[in-house]
Amino acid sequence: MARYSVNKAAVRHARELIDKHQYVLDSDWGDVQPGADAQNEFLERHDWDEYAAWHLGLTEGASDETKARYAFVYGDLRRVHRSGLIACVYRAAEWRHKEIELAAHDLLQRLDKLAA
Repeated sequence: MARYSVNKAAVRHARELIDKHQYVLDSDWGDVQPGADAQNEFLERHDWDEYAAWHLGLTEGASDETKARYAFVYGDLRRVHRSGLIACVYRAAEWRHKEIELAAHDLLQRLDKLAA
């Protein structure tokens, strides 16, 4: 099973977006999560650091500047999605990636508090 560390830059990025109200509260994550085409288009216009900022997890052992390095996407590459954070919490908890789970949970709580 892959191992992940928390991408602290992505956590900072998500916090900043939440604080700036750049989020979507109600969405179907299955419909809005960025697929391969959307990710490729993003990478054509942005650098790898910007791409990485949308992923809460860094895959240990994977090379930088490869899609395999980045996991647990939480937004549509424009805004944070509440459903994306919930998906990150769920997936991380399911596979016992506790640090990722807690980071996503903390972001979800921050979003819910601000949006209340």
